[in-house]
Amino acid sequence: MQIRLNKYLSRAGRASRRQADRMIASGKVRVNGQVVTDLGRTVDDAKDRVEVEGRPISAKQDLVTIALHKPPGCLVTRDDPQGRPTVYDLLPQVKTSIFPVGRLDFDSEGLLLLTNDGELAFRLTHPRFQVPKTYLVKVEGEVGEDKVRRLERGVRLEDGKTSPARIRILTAAGASSLMRVEVFEGRKREVRRMLESVGHRVTMLKRIAFAGLDLAPLARGRWRFLSAREVKTLKDRVGMKS
Repeated sequence: MQIRLNKYLSRAGRASRRQADRMIASGKVRVNGQVVTDLGRTVDDAKDRVEVEGRPISAKQDLVTIALHKPPGCLVTRDDPQGRPTVYDLLPQVKTSIFPVGRLDFDSEGLLLLTNDGELAFRLTHPRFQVPKTYLVKVEGEVGEDKVRRLERGVRLEDGKTSPARIRILTAAGASSLMRVEVFEGRKREVRRMLESVGHRVTMLKRIAFAGLDLAPLARGRWRFLSAREVKTLKDRVGMKS
């Protein structure tokens, strides 16, 4: 069966579709021994030999999705030139090639999904599907109601205005504020940048829910496979057939 190369790579658990496009464009992918940079290229999943950085891959594998409690001080990447810890150091027992669904920055912690289902990852991270991500956030200073309203309407960042958010102040003690923030996009460091844009530096950020899945009861650094029922719920949320 002929399928697009980026979809083949995502099915193989090598990358999300967006990441696969970047890999193809940068010349890291070969089909039958030839470098391919055409993003519209299709392959026959039964006949063609596909390699990424010299390693053959196969799109025929069982689909898995994992929930991980990412600790702070840990990178969401496979390899780090500086030798810092990565989320993959926490998953030595997982033999299937999986990739992260979105990101959490180095200093942040909380719920991170990893999967080899490229279509599911694509839909969970695309703004069109309005997938909620909920954070517990501590900032410097007291966040007033005027700033809450600004954040809820959307604020202007260097890459455009943010979509409306849901904000609830949990505690505000002058020197700091603790709040619950729910967003529906997946921009890089979005929550930190939103709060900095209204004058408050984030000192703690923890993702406590993603697409209806809760972080609890996973302890820092622990992970689990999602059940078939949980995966179906995720697919239903983004309009995928189970």
